[in-house]
Amino acid sequence: MALKAMEKCKDAGLAKSIGVSNFNRRQLEMILNKPGLKYKPVCNQVECHLYLNQRKLLDFCKSKDIVLVAYGVLGSQKYGEWVDQNTPVLLDDPVLGALAKKHKRSPALIALRYLLQRGVVVLAKSFNEERMKENLQFEWPP
Repeated sequence: MALKAMEKCKDAGLAKSIGVSNFNRRQLEMILNKPGLKYKPVCNQVECHLYLNQRKLLDFCKSKDIVLVAYGVLGSQKYGEWVDQNTPVLLDDPVLGALAKKHKRSPALIALRYLLQRGVVVLAKSFNEERMKENLQFEWPP
């Protein structure tokens, strides 16, 4: 199994920790209940954003000291073959826009802050230098 190989890498000092990607609760439970488990996963990387908040999975991960790492944090409309193109665009959401206006921030920053406040590790991807700089502006007025 791949888990045994990852445990060997950790034992050899080739990895500091073990993580998984796109595991649901049942799959995580299978690993956590595995007889002879040496190292539990420290993180689970999944798609997570305002329209796919992963509440139940996040609660489970927190209860097991597993960090939820989010990708696709601003929605995933660009992946045409996997995403229904009729799905609303997250950054065009009117509630998100109203919150952004109220707090004098961009809709993207509101969406990122939402995840961070829930204890989710956020992987924000951009090729635009200005957006990269903007995504680091987390100083908010009290």
